[in-house]
Amino acid sequence: MELQNSVKEALNALYHHPDDAFRMEADRWLQNFQRTIDAWQVADNLLHDATSNLETLIFCSQTLRSKVQRDFEELPSEAFRPLRSSLNTLLKKFHRGPPKVRTQISIAVAALAVQVPPEDWGDGGIVNWLKDEMTSHPEYIPGFLELLTVLPEEVFNYKIAARPERRRQFEKELTSQIEVALNILTACLKINELKEQVLEAFASWLRLRHGIPGSLLACHPLVHTALSSLNSEILSEAAVNVISELIHYTTAGNSGGIPVQMPLIQVIVPQVMSLKEQLRDPSKDEEDVKAIARLFADMGDSYVELIATGSNESMMIVNSLLEVASHPEYDIASMTFNFWHSLQHILTKRDSYTSFGNEASIEAESRRRLQVFQSAYESLVSLVSSRVQYPPDYQTLSVEDLKEFKQTRYAVADVLIDAASVLGGDATLRILYVKLAEARTCLGNNLNQWHPAEAALFCIRAISNYVSTVEADVMPKIMSLLLELPHEPQLLQTVCLTIGAYSKWLDAALDGFPQLSSVIKILLSGMGKSEDSAAAAAVAFRHICDDCRRKLCGYFDELFSIYNSTVIGEGSFKVSAEDSLHVVEAFSMVITELPADQAKQALEKLCLPVVTPLQEIISQGPDVLEKKPVRELTVHIDQLAYIFRYVNHPEAVADAIQRLWPILKAIFDVRAWDMRTMESLCRACKYAVRTSGRFMGITIGAMLEEIQGLYQQHHQPCFLYLSSEVIKIFGSDPSCACYLKNLIETLFNCTTCRLTNIKDFTARPDIADDCFLLASRCIRYCPQLFIPSAVFPSLVDCSMIGVTVQHREASNSILTFLSDTFDLAKSSMGEQYLTIRDSVIIPRGTSITRILVASLTGALPSSRLETVTYALLALTRAYGARALEWARESISLIPSTAVTEVERAKFFQALTDAAASGVDIKTLTGPVEELSDVCRRNRTVQEIVQGALRPLELNLVSVS
Repeated sequence: MELQNSVKEALNALYHHPDDAFRMEADRWLQNFQRTIDAWQVADNLLHDATSNLETLIFCSQTLRSKVQRDFEELPSEAFRPLRSSLNTLLKKFHRGPPKVRTQISIAVAALAVQVPPEDWGDGGIVNWLKDEMTSHPEYIPGFLELLTVLPEEVFNYKIAARPERRRQFEKELTSQIEVALNILTACLKINELKEQVLEAFASWLRLRHGIPGSLLACHPLVHTALSSLNSEILSEAAVNVISELIHYTTAGNSGGIPVQMPLIQVIVPQVMSLKEQLRDPSKDEEDVKAIARLFADMGDSYVELIATGSNESMMIVNSLLEVASHPEYDIASMTFNFWHSLQHILTKRDSYTSFGNEASIEAESRRRLQVFQSAYESLVSLVSSRVQYPPDYQTLSVEDLKEFKQTRYAVADVLIDAASVLGGDATLRILYVKLAEARTCLGNNLNQWHPAEAALFCIRAISNYVSTVEADVMPKIMSLLLELPHEPQLLQTVCLTIGAYSKWLDAALDGFPQLSSVIKILLSGMGKSEDSAAAAAVAFRHICDDCRRKLCGYFDELFSIYNSTVIGEGSFKVSAEDSLHVVEAFSMVITELPADQAKQALEKLCLPVVTPLQEIISQGPDVLEKKPVRELTVHIDQLAYIFRYVNHPEAVADAIQRLWPILKAIFDVRAWDMRTMESLCRACKYAVRTSGRFMGITIGAMLEEIQGLYQQHHQPCFLYLSSEVIKIFGSDPSCACYLKNLIETLFNCTTCRLTNIKDFTARPDIADDCFLLASRCIRYCPQLFIPSAVFPSLVDCSMIGVTVQHREASNSILTFLSDTFDLAKSSMGEQYLTIRDSVIIPRGTSITRILVASLTGALPSSRLETVTYALLALTRAYGARALEWARESISLIPSTAVTEVERAKFFQALTDAAASGVDIKTLTGPVEELSDVCRRNRTVQEIVQGALRPLELNLVSVS
């Protein structure tokens, strides 16, 4: 009684106390209470207590539902009967009581049925038990109907801590009882006020997608009730839910598919088609129209393969879907978008026509279908293109509304791409050009009417990848028209993006720079108009320079003023520092087209405005450099990184990095404590190394010496990442072996000293991530330096400590390192070092395997299962029977209360088969997921499993 009063007091504080601190404390106390064994009895008592208020009833019903779902195993087996009896009494008590309470009790009973096999439940299983209860107590039918509704839903509720095998049995149990359930529902149809509840329960049972022939359903009273209720004001919502489920049911694989379900389809489709006129009925409520549109969309999605044949009947459905797509409400119109995409996929993919035999027949059928659907997709283009137009008051839209509008534009762009795939880009362009020409005529001198022109250009830009580069009918007119459009900021932004999107067409269509210059002038206007148009112009300029680089490379000096203005930030340009990187990239790609001698001079010219500000800062002394805001340094270093990345002249870049190294070294020396500056600097060095490769000469040695020394003082993870890039390029070069060996030993020794327990990994997952990325690179590119070194065993020990770190990237890097170690024979030259590897792994094999099994069974999140599974599979393949014995020992440690002998044997057999047959990871994934599911089914079981495997206690092993 004392605990019951405490619960009431805590609930009162939670809902009514004026102090937030008291409410938070009450909430914490109640959550902890729900995890206790006492919560069973207390919640049950308070639910039976006539004096409990609504807040208490809701909390206790939720508690009881949660306990049945998650903690049923903590009850003794003899508690089942009293629990079922109590829940049944509560279901009757609240059969017309608070809906929230009744729903929770119903879910609790359903969850209990998932946990308990039918032979233990008795009475022929829960469905027969429910039938008997409803027959014996007809006054409680409303409450029992809710239980009948939630019962099939619990098949797919993974909150219930049932074993996978029991869950599958429960699904079979329910599917075998579908006929009984439908008979119960049919009997309940006689009670008029229960029809809506009956239809909702019917929809729920249909979601099981099992076993009822279409011929039987076609004449079933429940189906006829649903169809006849589509026009009912009260029952239409429930009826729509049923018909929607029936449509999905007819195409479900385990229902026999369309041929078996054709009698039902022939009943459903005419009934839904008869609702078409209601889509345009102004007297209809929007929610009713939405429900009808949903049925048409469901028909389209489900029967798309039938529709794609292009029969007269299917075109009636297509026309109805066009009617939905034309609805003024976007939420309704967009319901059809998935259908148009699926239909496009079928119409344009060759696999759809393989049944037609020879190539000529396939080609003929493909042409016929595309011709049949041509007018539908032409209409679709006209219908959706108007939906991307900015509203007149767009500047006053809230952030959320603006985000929603942009998502609408992206969705419409996808539909236009689908249409272009069917019609061809050039044909789609012609339709959209008409829209643009009309908008241009309307625009006249009224700059406020720019919205239609912008919308048409957005659509034209969306299909750019589908328009041929030799299109000569419409594209020249569009490009001429762009020169005439007013420079309204939003319109100019889209104009710039459109120019960028058609850069390949510009390269093919225009003879040379003079014609390109008029297009570039528009981009320069964009750079000076607003920040948004400047960003768009910078992106477009990058595309132009990428695709038209051969035409532009002879005009590098003429264009250089654009570069200077954007990089230095002088003049009227409004290009941000971040967007200036597009311009840097653009000029870097143009330089790539120059001959080597000219490229070297151009590269110097490109670097000068970037490096000059850095030189000025450095010249003021270390104190000034140390105190400079990060952004004042990284803006220039990032530009330098882009130059090194995109100027594809290895020797020229190597020469530049050698010349600039004193500047970079000065920043390394003074700002090594500053993570953001170091990340930017290492990124620039990484691209220099990647582009220059072995042309870097002595600079690479100086760079490695620098980061090796600084890492020992400042432990910046980016130094490790830069080193991994160096290893990738120079790892196999014998002339670099000496200083690379010294580098990796220094870096790994320093890192393993800092990562000595799981708390260290949790505190610095970035270091762990980059350390083990580097280690994997060493295995792949220089095993001759890494495997025989003294740091290899230390790193394996370090990986065992940190593998269960919860940080995703760090954990994945560690697991990948272990997998690469086990797969050493796959790396170049790796096979000759297997003996050394084995001398390290075998003494630790038992512990490594136990840690991996612990990771599979709960030490790591289930999202990492694939990575852990591969590591275990690689270990098993590398060590065969020995590894299987390690796995058997590990699995045997888990108590039988958590994992049964059958479950244990099933997993072990799958691992044995995978190791013996050399199959890929997919074969092992199912059994691993099942074991993982069993071991994670609730908190108690997970604690038992991890307590038995103790992965965190296994990382220190004494190896003789």
